[in-house]
Amino acid sequence: MNIDFPFSLDARKRTGLTGDEDHIRDLIEQLVLTGPGERVNRPSFGSGLQQIAFAPSSPELAAAIQFLIQGALEQYLGDLIQVDAVQVDAVDAALEVRISYVIRRTQERAIAQLNTGS
Repeated sequence: MNIDFPFSLDARKRTGLTGDEDHIRDLIEQLVLTGPGERVNRPSFGSGLQQIAFAPSSPELAAAIQFLIQGALEQYLGDLIQVDAVQVDAVDAALEVRISYVIRRTQERAIAQLNTGS
């Protein structure tokens, strides 16, 4: 069992725990939504998505973000997951990020979907 993200208390008022699959999903969310420089001891950790998420949406911006996210996933979570695909769509003033991956330990396929913007 792993500590759940975001941090919470369970019904017994103890630290909330989660299973391995949900923990990996939590790690992906943390990585994608963290900007480089936000973590003191890991200054290069993050995808940079938040820094460019509020630029005017365009297919070119979505493609650039896709490459940033895929690179960060492979660098920081490559020992836990194999990334199959990263899809970033600019929808109005928001970005929709869909990550298809395989959990290396179990060979189970999963999808993480994140939305940013308004």
